[in-house]
Amino acid sequence: MGIVVQKYGGSSLADADAIKRVARRIVDVKKSGHDVVVAVSAMGDTTDDLLDLANGVSPLPPAREMDMLLTAGERISMSLVAMAISDLGFTARSFTGSQAGVITDSVHGKAKIIDVTPGRITQAIGEGHIVIVAGFQGVSQDTKEITTLGRGGTDTTAVALAAALEADVCEIYTDVDGVFTADPRIVPTARKLDQVSYEEMLELAACGAKILHLRCVEYGRRYGIPIHVRSSFSQLHGTWVVNDPAAASEGETMEQPIIAGVAHDRSEAKITVVGVPDKVGEAARIFEALADAQINLDMIVQNVSAAATSLTDISFTLPRTDGQTAMTALARIQAEVGYDKLLYDDKIGKVSLIGAGMRSHPGITSKFFGALASAGVNIGMISTSEIRISVVVDENAVDDAVRATHTAFDLDADEVEAVVYGGTGR
Repeated sequence: MGIVVQKYGGSSLADADAIKRVARRIVDVKKSGHDVVVAVSAMGDTTDDLLDLANGVSPLPPAREMDMLLTAGERISMSLVAMAISDLGFTARSFTGSQAGVITDSVHGKAKIIDVTPGRITQAIGEGHIVIVAGFQGVSQDTKEITTLGRGGTDTTAVALAAALEADVCEIYTDVDGVFTADPRIVPTARKLDQVSYEEMLELAACGAKILHLRCVEYGRRYGIPIHVRSSFSQLHGTWVVNDPAAASEGETMEQPIIAGVAHDRSEAKITVVGVPDKVGEAARIFEALADAQINLDMIVQNVSAAATSLTDISFTLPRTDGQTAMTALARIQAEVGYDKLLYDDKIGKVSLIGAGMRSHPGITSKFFGALASAGVNIGMISTSEIRISVVVDENAVDDAVRATHTAFDLDADEVEAVVYGGTGR
């Protein structure tokens, strides 16, 4: 038997009873003959509570100290899970991210994993222990400081461990039974997908589907790690994220569905740089300033230059948490670039339609925009890829847009399939 890596989120570890239930599940896998490595998130709303506490103490907490604070939540979880496993007659060893060999760059708050050197993990496995690793964290290769991977980073920890250990599978346990065609909290009749491709899952994750972290899927695709998304509250078969869903199903002869799902995101803001001189290099100056501030951009739209003024507007979306940092970075280069002003809007939402079948089926865009129009949803920005169409809408129109799109593409199940077992949505 090989190694199974599991990940349990905060809702699966919400209290003592939940931790005991998770421990029994882990032990069952060990009893079946597998070696088990588990990455855990902080319990329930612990991370949010720590963030609230920090903001109550300081309006601008130092990034280093924030990382030191936030990693405490996962350390609590790993210790308690190890204790619960011990009570079931098995030995467990818990490790922080740095002890587990998770090496990152030096960016506090959203570090990227550079390498995993799992020497202590493999030693513990060799001694017959179940290994519990604190997710969401690592240690900087350069500064040796503790770092965090950003929200959802425990998913990435789990898949990175699976790759380093050459595990058979990485099981991501959450509070729903798998990957659905839309968020079950908005669309109760959303369908569970038995399989989804890495390509589609990357788009879903990038567009706001919080079931998997984007970098987790990237890691899985790069190293060919099968990811099984399941609920820790049931024994149901979940969703497999694999390279080729059609090939993975024995005897599969039919084409995959045209549309994999509808994703939404309320965590973004929009900045418009008004009156940018239409000259070579000005857009580069703007985006270099944002890159230097470590800000990831999403949708970018540049208007056609006005003939009378030779000025243009550039709009883009970015994480809402980076909004003020971006505004400050852009303000510093106003004189250099010569733009007129900045507009900031954090009352937006993004709705995305995703499916590999878009490549070969015309009329998808027409149907999507028709559904939004029928629901009275106005579109602010549009962005596309080969398998995705995304639009920016008013944040209050997101739910209506998701439901209308889901129904228009016949994604609704005949009855309620989606059950949300836990989580507060904080």
